[in-house]
Amino acid sequence: HMEIGVRPELCEANGVCVGLAPAVFELDDDEQLHVRGPVPAADVERVAKAVQLCPKGALFIAGESAASES
Repeated sequence: HMEIGVRPELCEANGVCVGLAPAVFELDDDEQLHVRGPVPAADVERVAKAVQLCPKGALFIAGESAASES
């Protein structure tokens, strides 16, 4: 599964990621971004897009299970 990390010092609470994957990203009342645990398989594509589209580059893919090599 995919793990997402946030660089809080870069995050400006633009909410781009929340708009793309509300099941994974959440902004609290203090505009702090929270990632709700491992990314569900169904959301991987949207989350990868959120990482790409973050205006501040505050998101990164922290861990990804390696694809099995055949």
